Amino acid sequence: MESIDLLVLRTTRDWLAGGHRALLATVARTWGSSPRPVGSMMALRSDGRVVGSVSGGCIEDDLIHRYTSAYGGPGMPSGQPQVVRYGVSADEAHRFGLPCGGTLELVLEFAPALSHLEQLLASLDSGNLMCRELDLHTGAASLVATATPQLFRFDGQRLCSTLGPGYRLLLIGAGALAEYLATMALFNGFSVSLCDPRPEYTAGWSIPGVTLLPGMPDDVVRAFKADVRSAIVAVSHDPKLDDLALLEALHSPAFYIGAIGSRRNSQLRRERLIEHFGESEASLQRLHGPIGIYIGSKTPAEIAVSVMAELLAAKNDVHLPGAVNVSNAKEAEQLAHAL
Repeated sequence: MESIDLLVLRTTRDWLAGGHRALLATVARTWGSSPRPVGSMMALRSDGRVVGSVSGGCIEDDLIHRYTSAYGGPGMPSGQPQVVRYGVSADEAHRFGLPCGGTLELVLEFAPALSHLEQLLASLDSGNLMCRELDLHTGAASLVATATPQLFRFDGQRLCSTLGPGYRLLLIGAGALAEYLATMALFNGFSVSLCDPRPEYTAGWSIPGVTLLPGMPDDVVRAFKADVRSAIVAVSHDPKLDDLALLEALHSPAFYIGAIGSRRNSQLRRERLIEHFGESEASLQRLHGPIGIYIGSKTPAEIAVSVMAELLAAKNDVHLPGAVNVSNAKEAEQLAHAL
């Protein structure tokens, strides 16, 4: 499974290449509660087929009725992009299933250019982060490569969105925890790769859709070429594999770098990296360990839930309170039991 944005763009390209007409709808602005955040996209084909989402479903139904021939409607219109708004009144919000007080504004592109989408997808597939800008007055869309994700912007005339290569996760070490993490990452839209040079561990790997990368972990991390939408997690429990991989990862722009281990093992790892590999407390600030948020997890499946929650928070730029940090929570728990 890939990210929903890429799926929408690929599907739109394929529809256009197949001779169909299609529109792109983007959530441009929201007020109050909204089912989908700004920048969310969906594509609508002239016969009523849909991919992606801009709401819980009711707005999609309305767009199908308005702009396709699926229910005997007028079919796909042409012309410049338009702005449509839903939920401006309590009655309309209720009709379209929006939360109380929720209003959203959509930008509809009735004629996305096939060549433009092909160029955009080629750039994304090459690992580039792209800023796409749409001029509503002319309907022209342009692309600019960027090194840093920009916040979605819409001023009523120009829509700017950052579209990136799909999110990637590299796991170091096979085993039960890696299998659960890989499964969760796949259904969250990540492409997942696994490195473990120990054949006795990879021989039983059974998760489809995961790319197995041969070689030693540090070499694999270098070849992986992590970008700002990459995460690297070491779960082998073997310092000979984890430490060198983490060293390479720390010198990459990966948005999340972490390693499994107890509080003691995590501290020993930090000491090794400082003493033997020239790292510092400052350079290790990006290293998560122990990884995960504290939910009292014991089994590999529960630990994977904990780790995935922390990873997704980092992906979504959410600052987690210190109370959910594994080390802080366990120290507080021990202190409470001692009283």
